[in-house]
Amino acid sequence: MVCAAVLMIAAAMASLNAQSERVRIAVAEFDYSDTSGEQRDQAADHSRRLKAFAEMIRNELASSGKYEVVAIDCAGKPCSAGTTAPADLFAAAHQAGARLILYGGIQKLSTLIQHAKAEAIDVDANRLVFDRLMTFRGDTDESWAHAEHFLAREFLSRDVR
Repeated sequence: MVCAAVLMIAAAMASLNAQSERVRIAVAEFDYSDTSGEQRDQAADHSRRLKAFAEMIRNELASSGKYEVVAIDCAGKPCSAGTTAPADLFAAAHQAGARLILYGGIQKLSTLIQHAKAEAIDVDANRLVFDRLMTFRGDTDESWAHAEHFLAREFLSRDVR
C-alpha cells in the first residue's frame, strides 16, 4: 500500500515537472505587405512596428513561463517565411534547439484594416500546431500592440507544447 502511494506521488511529481518545463520556441520575424494603395509612404513606420510586433511576442511568450525563446540565424538574411525557404527556416530553428517555430505576416488591406496570420510548426514532428488569421483595425503603435497582445494570448491559451 505504501509503495503504491509512493509510486503515485512520484508519477504526479514527474508529470508536474514535465508540465513546468519550458518549451523552446523560435519566433521568426514577421513579413509585411501593404496593398492599401495609400499615397503616403509608411515603410519606415511599418518596419519599426513589425520589429516591435515580433519582439513583443517573444517577450510575452518568455514571460509566460511556458516557453524559452531562442534566437535563430538565417545566414545573415532576415529569418522570416517570406525571405527564407521553409526548409532553411525550420533547419535554423532546429539548429537553435527550438522544438517550435512561430512565424507569420501582416497585410494592410486599407487605411483601416489589416490582417495578421501566424502559424507554429512543431519542428521535430513536422506538423502544424497553431494557425490563426485575425483582422485588426488601425495603423498606429497602439493598434499593432493590441493585435500582438491578442495573438500572444491566443497562442498561450492553446498551451501548445
